[in-house]
Amino acid sequence: MIESVGPRLSAHVLAVLLTTGAAPPTLVPVSTLSTLAARYATLDAQDLEWLHLLVGDWQVLSDLAFADLVLWLPTTDGDFVAIAQARPSTGATVHYDDVVGSSAPEGQRPQLQRSLDERAAQRSREPRWFGSYAVREEAVPVVRHGKAIAVLARQTNLGGARTPSRLELNYVEAADDVFAMVGRGEFPAPDAPTGPRRGAPRVGDGLVRLNSEGEVLYASPNALSCFHRLGVVGDLVGRSLVEVTAELIEQHDTVDESMPLVLMGRAPWRVDVEARGVALSLRAVPLTEHGQRVGAVLLCRDVSELRRRERELITKDATIREIHHRVKNNLQTVAALLRLQSRRVASPEAKEALGEAMRRVATIALVHETLSQTLDESVPFDDLVGRSLRLAADVATEGAHVRTLVRGSFGSIPAEDATALALILTELVTNAVEHGFEGRESGTVEVIVERQDDALRVEVADDGSGLPTERGAGTGLGTQIVSTLVTNEMRGTIEWASREGGGTSVVIEARLRGPRDAAALV
Repeated sequence: MIESVGPRLSAHVLAVLLTTGAAPPTLVPVSTLSTLAARYATLDAQDLEWLHLLVGDWQVLSDLAFADLVLWLPTTDGDFVAIAQARPSTGATVHYDDVVGSSAPEGQRPQLQRSLDERAAQRSREPRWFGSYAVREEAVPVVRHGKAIAVLARQTNLGGARTPSRLELNYVEAADDVFAMVGRGEFPAPDAPTGPRRGAPRVGDGLVRLNSEGEVLYASPNALSCFHRLGVVGDLVGRSLVEVTAELIEQHDTVDESMPLVLMGRAPWRVDVEARGVALSLRAVPLTEHGQRVGAVLLCRDVSELRRRERELITKDATIREIHHRVKNNLQTVAALLRLQSRRVASPEAKEALGEAMRRVATIALVHETLSQTLDESVPFDDLVGRSLRLAADVATEGAHVRTLVRGSFGSIPAEDATALALILTELVTNAVEHGFEGRESGTVEVIVERQDDALRVEVADDGSGLPTERGAGTGLGTQIVSTLVTNEMRGTIEWASREGGGTSVVIEARLRGPRDAAALV
């Protein structure tokens, strides 16, 4: 499959530009479907959503038809503009460059207009030549509620034409059925699954054609291999797929209620079937004719390895969360032991030291509690810091009312930095409360946060009595702990200063760990 995300320059043109020194033309980004529709036409919201549903599901059509698809929207001035395109992964493409945003070629407009006016597919009698290869073209009206709102061009590159195999014939026959549904307003299905899902089957992964009773008319070699790995013996043609699959599923296994509907081709849904350690992802595309179901196309893919890895990740995530939970419990036990010990000592200094140790252990436990409640190895730090600072201020004050305010947002902090940062802020707030508001009934401690990607600047400011003139900052155990954590753990700097009008300001500048830094620690 040849992919393109914007206008391309050929190798020859690019070489000429480089040798002559000329500047290459400006590449204009391709506009979205909604933008182009709003610019060139007047579609109501329901019609626009119908086109979005079609484009979201038309890669299946492109692969089945071995054809490029271009969605042409009639404009208010009588022209047609391309608002979306798809290239097949099963065959050669027609458009090596993007055509989205361009007007329809002069020779193609009559065919597009007839298809729109007559609400019927129009196939060219003779191929149209695109340089050195011929292209077979067909215009199919996109109908919703009996009204043609756009035209879908089906363009097949005939450059590598050969006698089609049985597989290719079944692909094209299925494509013809689906294109006919588009022209009758029966495709896409409004209740089809939306959004990507890992393991979603593609046309080349395996295809099964079913009749209206859910019996197999044709199974591609890849599809047959998928069901053989599941445990099916023999050929599938002529057998009821839902009965064949039901025989393989253990009675005690949990079964998705939608599985029979998908296996019979009755619903345009996606489901996983698991048996004997093998998992198949199945997706049904019901085929209808004037509202009556006439069969279905079933796409299948072996996703056993994907599901095994997903289960490993789920188990690993659960294990990590359980570890954090147990660490939190152990730390809370240590804090409780320190509290009991502090009650038994008579020395005020020893009691104060045990209280400080208890507070630090409780702060670390709070980080692990937060990590045990999330799937990510990062901490939503704004919630955590609010709880931690309130706890620190309440413990440190004796009768005084001290407010803690946080301005700015920390966002998500990597787990490797969260513990150190929580301890730093707790120590600074506790230090400000204990030493800055002695003899006062109230005060305020502000934490001002500025973050730009992994660069973090935090200022802890209080309106207390300011730095002691006789000893300055950095002589106590708490400030020594803070300095060590900032320098060694946070790879940053810290500065103490007196504030104008009274109080103390502590500024920390640090760099948070990114994914590469965290991986280096493992």
